[in-house]
Amino acid sequence: MSKRSLIAITTILSLASGTVMSAEAVSEAPAPTSFAAELLAILLPLAFIIIGLLLVLRLVRRRHGVTGPDAPLSILQIVPLGPRERLVLVKARSGRVFTVGVSAQSVNFVTELTADDVLVPGKSGTGPR
Repeated sequence: MSKRSLIAITTILSLASGTVMSAEAVSEAPAPTSFAAELLAILLPLAFIIIGLLLVLRLVRRRHGVTGPDAPLSILQIVPLGPRERLVLVKARSGRVFTVGVSAQSVNFVTELTADDVLVPGKSGTGPR
């Protein structure tokens, strides 16, 4: 192929694709953006990602029912006894409270507590008379 036919083919392809070949290089610099615009361009997608993750977390919690006031079991308090040992107060949905000993090797039932033994947060038994 001759040089003239290559230029003709290149020109036809350029026109067909919607671009025009120019002999001069474009020397325009991009317009400077402000700090606020750059910050917004970073924070806006980040906010969408965080909101999306919170919605997924809420959906998982609702679907599996592991948290909330109607959960089958809830932990009232954890008392550390050593590096790997602790006592855990567990409240059942029925209102019964159990003390469970937890170590690295086992979980053991210690005792069941009465309502007088457990102070419910926000409800004080010794109010003004």
